[in-house]
Amino acid sequence: MTHIYLALVDTPGLFASLIRCFIHQRHIHVVISMDADLEEAYSVGRRNPFIPILAGFEKENKEKIYRAFPTAKYMIFEMECSVEQKRKLQEALHRDYQRRYQFHYTILGLPFIVLGIPFYQKKHYTCSSYIARLMGECGIPISEKHFSLVTPRDFSEYPNKRKIFDGDLSELVQGQNMYRKYRVQTGGGI
Repeated sequence: MTHIYLALVDTPGLFASLIRCFIHQRHIHVVISMDADLEEAYSVGRRNPFIPILAGFEKENKEKIYRAFPTAKYMIFEMECSVEQKRKLQEALHRDYQRRYQFHYTILGLPFIVLGIPFYQKKHYTCSSYIARLMGECGIPISEKHFSLVTPRDFSEYPNKRKIFDGDLSELVQGQNMYRKYRVQTGGGI
């Protein structure tokens, strides 16, 4: 067995506030990572953290995000999976990253989430719907809902995970190997 990591993100800003109004949740963004320090992390979100209108599939850069949102809060979960599941996830993420400009954020899908009506526009996703679809295809279903209806709350309520970090993005940017640091701070050992 091995692990993958999911980060739930609470960022400030007008666009984040609008999404928060739609989904009524504190954490409005989800990131999938192959490591606890979010060095190889991906999401459907802003291509440039400073420009909310340009959004699609991207590799996350926590230093760049920190410059745009110094008060952002992160909650990172560790999830157990098979080596084969992680390999499939990583291959799919790398493949999609090569085609990243073909993927877009689905603004049209937001009202359908509120209404509970599945809606899929080809190659258009929310951060949650992309990761839910990808994980489901790799044998790690997050929810029984259609992937287009999955929100950050579904990831936070997923039972087979363990919180390894909860704090400011500044701690992630300034610290190395946050997993070990958090485990020590919470008495979990290494």
